[in-house]
Order: sequence, then C-alpha cells, then structure tokens
Amino acid sequence: MALSPIRSSTFSSSSANIVTLAVLLLLTRTSSATLSKNFYSKTCPNVFNTVKSVVKSAVAKEPRIGASIVRLFFHDCFVQGCDGSILLDDTPTFQGEKTAAANNNSVRGYELIDDIKSKVEKICPGVVSCADILDIASRDSVVLLGGPFWNVRLGRRDSRSANFTAANTGVIPPPTSNLTNLITRFQDQGLSARDMVALSGAHTFGKARCTSFRDRIYNQTNIDRTFALARQRRCPRTNGTGDNNLANLDFRTPNHFDNNYFKNLLIKRGLLNSDQVLFNGGSTDSLVRTYSQNNKAFDSDFVKAMIRMGDIKPLTGSQGEIRKNCRRVN
Repeated sequence: MALSPIRSSTFSSSSANIVTLAVLLLLTRTSSATLSKNFYSKTCPNVFNTVKSVVKSAVAKEPRIGASIVRLFFHDCFVQGCDGSILLDDTPTFQGEKTAAANNNSVRGYELIDDIKSKVEKICPGVVSCADILDIASRDSVVLLGGPFWNVRLGRRDSRSANFTAANTGVIPPPTSNLTNLITRFQDQGLSARDMVALSGAHTFGKARCTSFRDRIYNQTNIDRTFALARQRRCPRTNGTGDNNLANLDFRTPNHFDNNYFKNLLIKRGLLNSDQVLFNGGSTDSLVRTYSQNNKAFDSDFVKAMIRMGDIKPLTGSQGEIRKNCRRVN
C-alpha cells in the first residue's frame, strides 16, 4: 500500500533530519578522534625523542626558553586555534601575527621550533605539523623544568593563514587584565575559570619585561612594598627607560615548575596585574589557596587545562597543510 502524501512527506522530513544529525555527529566525532596520543605511532615513531632532545639541550643552556615555548603555544592557540599560525613570518603580501601588540618584541622561541622542525623533517619528511611540534615542545619544557608529564593529543595540521587583527585586539589577555576580562577571554576559547587559574600557574617560571609590570610596581596598592621596591631597581618609572629589563615572574624558584607562583599571590607578590587579580578578594581566591597548599592538585588541573587548550579549533583531516618550513606556507 502506498503511503499517503502527508505521511510520505513527514517520513521523508524525519529521515532527512535523522541523516543530517547522524552526519553531523559523525563529523564531530571524526574531528575529535583525529587528535590522538598515538597519531604518529606508525608514521613517525621517533618524533617524541627527537623533540625532547632538542628542547632538553635548549633548556640546559637557558631555562627561560621553556617558559617561552609554553607561552608561544598559548598565544598560538588563542588566535584561530592551535594551528601554528603564530609561526608564520610576514611577507610583502602576507601579514602574520608576530608583530601584533601581544607578540611583538615579547613572544620568543621561534628559532627553537625551527630547529626542532628541521630535525623532525630529516626523520619523517612532510609528516609532523608545526602545530603539533609546538604542543610536544610545550609539554617537554614543563617536564624538563620539574613539572608534570602528560600524553599530548596530536594530529593537527598547519594553517595557511594568520589573523593579525585578532592577535592585536585583546583576544590574548594582556598583563593589565582584571579578573573579569581574564575569565571572559578564556571562556571565549571554551576554557573555564579553573582552567584559566591553572594555566596562569605557568608563570611559575619565565620572565616579564618592565613594560608589563611598571604600572603595578609604582601605582598599585595590593602589592608587598618590599617586593615592589626590589622590582623598581630594575624597572625605572619613566616610560622608554629600561622597558626591556626583565624580572622573574616567580621570585622564589624562577627556573622550576612548582606551585610557588600561587604562594607568592597570597603575600601580594604577583608580578603582573593579571597575576595578582587571581587573589584579590574575588571568585578565584579559594582556588589559588588550594593550589598554594596542594602541588598535586595544581599539577593535575594544569595538565587537564593544557590538553583542553590544545584542543581549541584544530585543523584536521584535509584542512590546512603540513608545512615544510614553520615560517611560511608551502
């Protein structure tokens, strides 16, 4: 018996909706499943040892480079996802992200990624993306400086584009950020306030330029006076004087990944405004206390947050490309 026109129409519409939903779910799962800790197990099994050896040598020479690589990863992921776009150089016909306000004369570590890429290309040409190399190098930097280990999720491809405008207009929260801005900017990337505080703990190592903390050490009141005076000796009040002079983000153990960053906040010794606002009578105070007292809790949440950040809008499958040179598209 033939279906009536009404029933036939209803059946077709429902079937189409179910098929559409199934396709969307399949695409979503495929995209998610593409990132895997075993992604290079057959195509480039020695990638981890190769990356680690280069990072280990660099960190031994200059511990700060470890923090710089983690920051490079963060600045990449917050602008159109973890796609290696920050690594692209400007050309006469292309504007990258390196000269954006958040990155210019500040973000570093490009040469180390170049070195890693060169060595990886020798063992597995055209296989491992620059975006994945940056993720692995970030993990290794943390581990080599005393932090936790985790299995990075891989399978990203490299972007053929960059987004100077996004990088230049506050997508990456500046060191002057208040707590509301920090929470909002991280939520925009699908990251929670807890993720934000844990990731801020990466300031347990590395350095900041005078321009990033000048206003805090001279004009703010929620800062330990002895700490402020010590920082003032290397950071003159006048703009344009000593702008690039450096100070440790964690004055206790600046070359070691631990929870001392959070202990510093409890005594008003956060170097940046965006540090101290995490413990300043706001919604994240209790979390800072927890991390300051429990290093394992911090490590655990940091790992989860790094994995979630690495999952921001990855290019997978046929998207993007595997760059031969991280500084330019193929």
